Amino acid sequence: MGDVLFLAHRVPYPPDRGDKIRSFHMLRHLARHRRVHLAAFADDPRDMDRPELAAFTASRAIVRRRKSQAVAGVQALASGRPLSLTAFDDAGMRRAVADMLAREDVETIFVFSSQMAQYLPAETHARVIMDFVDMDSAKFAAYAKAAKGPMRWMLAREARLLMAYESIVATRADASLFVSEAEAGLFRQSTGAERVQAIENGIDTAHFDPAADFARVDAGAALIVFTGQMDYRPNVEAVTWFAENILPRVRATHPHARFAIVGRNPSEAVKTLTKRGDVIVTGEVEDVRGWLAAAAVVVAPLKLARGIQNKVLEAMAMARPVVASSAAAEGIDHKGTIAAGTSAEDIANAVTMLLSDRRGAAELGIDARAQVMARYGWDARLAPLDDLVGLPAHLGRAA
Repeated sequence: MGDVLFLAHRVPYPPDRGDKIRSFHMLRHLARHRRVHLAAFADDPRDMDRPELAAFTASRAIVRRRKSQAVAGVQALASGRPLSLTAFDDAGMRRAVADMLAREDVETIFVFSSQMAQYLPAETHARVIMDFVDMDSAKFAAYAKAAKGPMRWMLAREARLLMAYESIVATRADASLFVSEAEAGLFRQSTGAERVQAIENGIDTAHFDPAADFARVDAGAALIVFTGQMDYRPNVEAVTWFAENILPRVRATHPHARFAIVGRNPSEAVKTLTKRGDVIVTGEVEDVRGWLAAAAVVVAPLKLARGIQNKVLEAMAMARPVVASSAAAEGIDHKGTIAAGTSAEDIANAVTMLLSDRRGAAELGIDARAQVMARYGWDARLAPLDDLVGLPAHLGRAA
């Protein structure tokens, strides 16, 4: 069997944010029976040297991404291309990919995220697996609807150009993957693409286990927790909405309730929320499990969410009661083990009820963990990859 070239828009380690979690587990799964060569960008200088990846890769080419959004924007307007592509267009990456393809016996090219499809060779006999994860063009279309003026035009342009690009990439791929059937179905309907399927995210239930060994956090009894990358626009919008429109309703009944925003790179808008006095912004933490375990309720009030939210699966695996927006809950087969709502009033009422009923909250969390263990183990979720890369079924089962 030939090798796999794995292209990723971020170094898939450590698996501590949504995209890195998925890409790491896919890389690790493929590496069980194939030699894997990794070509990836590093946003963080620490990602330039991740020795842990040596266990899963035969070779690695890591390129530091330094291009600013302003430069990428000018290039996008001048070239007529989506900004999502020009932001990741890099001569060093092109050289690294070309070198790997010339040097190694690559049978499968696995592309993680649409930004990396621009590095596919013009002609190749290799099998191409494209993991779009989410339908990014639909995300930008949703942003455009809520924007005004020049920003509305820019976002609508990005959505239009990116959808055209996604459609072309799908015709080149032997399989196009999405994180949920809802995303896969939307892509089929929007583009007419074939060979499209869902491979859902999983969760490491041994790591995310309330009984595991990790540092505990003492943050009070009525703690409400949100976790995520805090310079990511949907997360910023979610915590701002919760702090300004939902938390005051909760505190009307539970005046000691506090809201902890846990995650790296908090934007200025997020940091400003601490001025309220009832909001904690932690920044990057070594282990999110301590904060999840301390939570009386975990919330995911995202107005814009695509696919399966890892933050929700992690909280469920930690046996925490979860209140999510309908958008954040949509992709998860939770069988009623999380509370979902659309309006600020709905979400506030659900959080208030769980803070008032500790026994009911604990039971909901226990049921949530049981559902995650039964439904979302990584081995089961990624088993379809074996057929896609031509791995014999008996090897896949032995993994």
